[in-house]
Parts: sequence; structure tokens; C-alpha cells
Amino acid sequence: MAIDDLADKVLDIGRRRGFFWPAFEIYGGVAGFYDLGPYGALLKQNIIEEWRRHFIKRYPDLIVEIETPVITPEKVFIASGHVENFVDPIVGCKKCGRFFRADQLIEEKLGVKAEGKSVEELTDIISKSGLRCPVCGGELGEVRLFNLLFRTQIGPYQGSVGFFRPEAAQGMFISFKRVHQVMRNKLPIGIAQIGRVARNEISPRQGLIRLREFTIMEFEFFFDQNEPGADEYIDKVRNEKLSLITADMRREKIEEPQSFTIDEALRQGVIKTPWMAFWMYESTLFLEKIGVPRTNIVFEEKLPEERAHYSRQTFDQLVKTARWGWIEVAGHAYRGDYDLSRHKQFSGEDLTVRKQLREPVERRTLVVRLNKAVLGRELKDKLDSIQQQIKSMSPEVLKRELDNKGFIEVSGVRLSRNHLVIEEVVEKVVTISVTPHVVEPSFGSERLLYVAMEYALREKQGRLILSFPRRIAPVKVAVLPLVDNEKIVGMAKRIYDMLKETDLMVTYDDSGSIGRRYARADEIGVPVCVTIDYQSLTDGTVTLRDRDSWKQVRVHVDKLVESLRRFIYDNVEIEELGPIFFSEEKE
Repeated sequence: MAIDDLADKVLDIGRRRGFFWPAFEIYGGVAGFYDLGPYGALLKQNIIEEWRRHFIKRYPDLIVEIETPVITPEKVFIASGHVENFVDPIVGCKKCGRFFRADQLIEEKLGVKAEGKSVEELTDIISKSGLRCPVCGGELGEVRLFNLLFRTQIGPYQGSVGFFRPEAAQGMFISFKRVHQVMRNKLPIGIAQIGRVARNEISPRQGLIRLREFTIMEFEFFFDQNEPGADEYIDKVRNEKLSLITADMRREKIEEPQSFTIDEALRQGVIKTPWMAFWMYESTLFLEKIGVPRTNIVFEEKLPEERAHYSRQTFDQLVKTARWGWIEVAGHAYRGDYDLSRHKQFSGEDLTVRKQLREPVERRTLVVRLNKAVLGRELKDKLDSIQQQIKSMSPEVLKRELDNKGFIEVSGVRLSRNHLVIEEVVEKVVTISVTPHVVEPSFGSERLLYVAMEYALREKQGRLILSFPRRIAPVKVAVLPLVDNEKIVGMAKRIYDMLKETDLMVTYDDSGSIGRRYARADEIGVPVCVTIDYQSLTDGTVTLRDRDSWKQVRVHVDKLVESLRRFIYDNVEIEELGPIFFSEEKE
């Protein structure tokens, strides 16, 4: 299938079979907003559940899930830096008034990398290249910054400003202390969240790839940077490989990714922290589960000028697509202690954790106190005030001033060595205060939905098939009576009712020829069709038809649910359920 042909067919089948279409369609639509139809909503739910199963249910001792509000007070995003830094460069056409994201317009029209450049640099590139409006050909103005936060008012009160969250992360940072306590003060610990976010994108033009409102799946993984506690996990995957394009490779214009074992990437400092490497590998396995081959997955490191304000290192997880080339489906950011430190600073709450040391350690500290025997005679009425000020000052600074000047001045009073006692105290420390560091894997579910559809779509004998991995298929089973016969239809409906009571999403179809119904089921990605025929009435068996091979076997109704679960969840081949008696490919 040709590249553009594949992309067109994904869009066509998406609309025609009820996966997705532009939102507000009867009013002309609004760029960056899409509806998910019946099968798209099911597919998205299954991708989300696969993500939940892969990252949370497989690691219940490491990751827990919470839910926080989507509307967030302004002070949270002032603290997080989003009010100041969550911006993109924008340029407007002087003729038609349309606006475009400046760096993307330059990259699209001129083929040069522009992400991370200043507004002055972008304006200069546009001016010197003679770049014009792609819609009307008009002259473009100067580039300026545009904040992507959706602003709203909380309640009827003036000044009570809120924002629709652009990420789920801040709710997890703010709730960290409570979650840490509830989970018995564990560290490391991950806090996951799945929910709606919004970004007021400037000119979204790539369908589901760039939306203004979407569902995000992400977790913040908190750990002690001095003792990450990752060894037992890294040891299991040390020799596994990641396909990377590092920042150094990008600077040297090396476009082909290089394969690194996780051990090599950590030893060479290519990936800055073990937990980052571990979750990048797990994210590769997750993408394979939704149908993306490992050969089409690459991690590209962002340059310092491209990184978000909170990031110490970021890798975009890229997947190759037919029309849009390599697109980001996930971001992996090492956020350091930026977020907890900022929220501690702005809220006044202590967001550090106390960590028990394996063995007590000796800590030597300077202690400065007043020589009350001397000062009590000289400054009796000022003694308490001076003492409080001394306590608030750094002992090291006080000692340095005494050593340099021979005195310090407090409230207009000169204090010499006769007035102060400075001594070194040795104490045993059994706990220390730690501000955890964080790595963050973050996925957009709608992008993954599109990617899953593109990689699932294939053509066979002139028919389109969505060969989803069986676990994420929107509908798992289709029940089909072979013909419009009262007894056959009655048995088919009894089987349909039975399957509705299981965990398998099932559909019933009795419209049109059996071949047409098989084709419809293939186009929405149903892994297996259960057909009830004349033989079913005599021996209680039904046929199971495999979506991908078009092979059919017979299974007794008593073993139907067990056989379907083995086929869907254990991924067994259709031949393991019974002998092949028919295959459409042979016809």
C-alpha cells in the first residue's frame, strides 16, 4: 500500500466505520478538536487499559494511580513555571490575519530546524528567506510568544483565575506528600494519572496527531537521586537495546539512530538516570503491545534549548508514520527536583521526605550561642532580641565575619569573641531530609489510537482489515447467524446473550450475506467471528473464523467462552482451538 494511500485509507476507514471524525462537524468544525465514534472510543479505552495493565498493574509495588481536577488555580501554574514558560512562537499574516506557529512553519517550508530558537532569530529567518503566508501569500509579521494555557474563571469572583491543565503532572506533584504517606512512606514511588488536558495550539493541522484537547496517560516517578534503588530492575534489562538519537548526534548532523544497550547508555552518560532508562525500555514494550514494531521506534533527545523549563533531560519517543514521518507519541523527561522544590517554595509546605539511613553517621555542626555571663551585665534589656537574631543567622557566616573583622554587628551592637561562644558539636544522624527527583513518561492516547490504526491496517484480496493486537481490538467477538432461519437465529441470539455476560465486547450482525458481514467485522478489527449454521443445530458446534488468516475451526458451545478467551487474551493460533476445516484464502 502506497504511503499516501495508507494514510488516506486510515482517515477514510476512521470516518466511515465510526472511529473518529472532526468535532462540531455540522457547524463547520474547529481545528484541533475531534470526536471519537463508537469504535474509536472502545479502541481508546482498550489502549488506556493496556497502558494501565503494563505500567501500573505489573508494578503495583512501584506505581499507584490517582485522579485530580482538570481545572487548576493560577497560583499552581505560577509555581510550576507554566504561566511564564508554557509558550510557543507565533507569527501572523498582515493580509489575511491568520496565525501560524513560527518554528513549525519554517521547518515545513524551508526544511531547517527551528525549534528552540528565539523570537528574534525566527523573525530574522522569515524576513531573510522571504517566507510568506501559506494560505494567501501575504507578508508575515514579527514573531511573538503565545501562552498555550486555556484560561477560565473559577466561580463568580473577579481575580479567581484558573486554567484547564496542559498536563496531569501538577496534580501528582501537589498530592505527592499525601500519597507518600498513604503508601507507607515508600521511595521510590510512582504516581500515575490518566485524564483530559488542553493546550491552546496555534495552528493544529494533523488530525489526531495535534489536538487542543486530548487524554494524557503519564506518571511521575519519585526517587532519591543519591540512592535510586533501580539496580534490581536495571539488572533484568541491562543488555536490552534502545534505539537512540542523542543530542550530540543531532549537533553532528547524524540522523540515523544508534543502538545502545541500557548498560552502555548509563555507563556513557547518554541517559542520565537509571529509572529513565528503565521506563524508556518498558515504553518500548508497551508500544509493541499495541502493534508498533520495535524497528519503527526511536528515542530522540531534545537539545537544551528545546527542552521544557523543568527538564534536565528529555527524550521524545518517536514512531514512524506514513504521511507525517516520525511523530512523537510519548515524552520521557528527567525533571530533577524542580517541581517539588518550586511548590515547596510557593506554598510554604514541606515536600521533602525523611529517609532512614542504613547506619547512623556522625555530623559535625557549628553552634553559636551568646555568652550570657558577659552580655547579661552589659545588655540585659536587649539580650532576648539579640539571641533570636543570632539563632536565625548561619553559624558559618557568623564565624567567617568574626575571623575577618573580629566582631559582628546585631541591632547596632558590636559583638566580639568575648560575647559569643562558637563550638563544634558532633551528633549521630539516623534520618536525612530528601527532595525526591522525578522521571516522567507521558503518552497521548489519541496519537496512539491513530498509530495503532495505521499499523493495523492492511489490504487482503482487495479488502481492508484492521489487524489490531487482539487485546486492544474495540470489539472482540462478532456473532453471526449463517442464514435467516428461525432456529439458527434463536441459537445465535442465545449465544450472543451468553457472551454479553462475559468480559468480551461482543456484537451481533444478521444484515446481508455472510461474506459481507465478515468484511464488515474485518474492517472494524474484530479478531474472531462466531458463526451459527445448520450443523450447530445438530451437534452444538459453531465455527470460529480468524480475522487475520481467514481460517475456520469448529468448537462446541460448551467450550466457546474458554476458547475465545484463549484466542483473545492468550493469543493462541486458531489451529490450537480445533482442526481447520475451511479457509477463505483457498477459495
